[in-house]
Amino acid sequence: MSMDVLQALEDTARTTLERVGPSVVSIGRSGRGTGYVVGEGRVLTNAHNLRDRTTQVGFTDGRRVQGNVVGSDLDGDLVVLDVDTGDAPALVWGADAARTGDVVLSVTAGGHLLRVTWGQVTGVERGFRGPRGRPVHGALEHTAPAARGSSGAPLLDRAGGVVGVSTHRLEHGFYLARAADAALQEAVAGMQQGRRLEPVRLGVALAPSDVARRLRQAVGLADREGVLVRTVVDGSPADAAGLAVGDLLVGAGGRALHTPDDLIAVLDGLRPGDELRIEVIRGESPTEVTVRFEADDGS
Repeated sequence: MSMDVLQALEDTARTTLERVGPSVVSIGRSGRGTGYVVGEGRVLTNAHNLRDRTTQVGFTDGRRVQGNVVGSDLDGDLVVLDVDTGDAPALVWGADAARTGDVVLSVTAGGHLLRVTWGQVTGVERGFRGPRGRPVHGALEHTAPAARGSSGAPLLDRAGGVVGVSTHRLEHGFYLARAADAALQEAVAGMQQGRRLEPVRLGVALAPSDVARRLRQAVGLADREGVLVRTVVDGSPADAAGLAVGDLLVGAGGRALHTPDDLIAVLDGLRPGDELRIEVIRGESPTEVTVRFEADDGS
């Protein structure tokens, strides 16, 4: 790597730290995580950084203030805190989506120490599971080193725009970040206004296709591809629609079901008030049920 390139990276890292450092905060008394200012009185961080609905937020000027959860996307591992951000400006979103090969910078404040590192985006469209086990798609994989306490930190492009929100470390020096795509930006805007993003839930526990196949064979039923209903929650949309233990779900919303994640992907596209048609094999007989998800109160 030439001296000119190294000098450019040094200059970019220093400039970025000076510009965004005041807006990057530590989360928790021990600095177990990082967050950053997304608006006046609003800080974004990972949901797994919190132990309760309130937490201490530390700024680079030495202030330590309490933050309260105002909006959340727990399945997506994100929360927005209501906190006195003082004069710290909100960071801006990157102008363009990050692509494989892009140089990125990570600014963290975990452990109450402000750090800046740089690396490259090594992959896009990665996936991981949120704190409650729901799959999250479209993540960025990158190599900007991050110490403990870096989750929730902004991942920045060379202009200092946010292109991702760090989530966790992988093996061998690789890291994941939620991509700052249009869906994430919309979700963060909603959370700043107090929205709590909860996907619709069917109310069943499912067995994947290979387990379903073995269980059906054990009772003499024909081999079919699908996911098997193991339990149904009383009073749930599935219960109201008449789904029962032993039903084999083979399709939903026009999509074939091979794994529980296939059904989750369909549910992720629904909102309270929507309906979903599910193709079912009950014993050997095909049938169809319509599940209705109750509308919210309009808030």
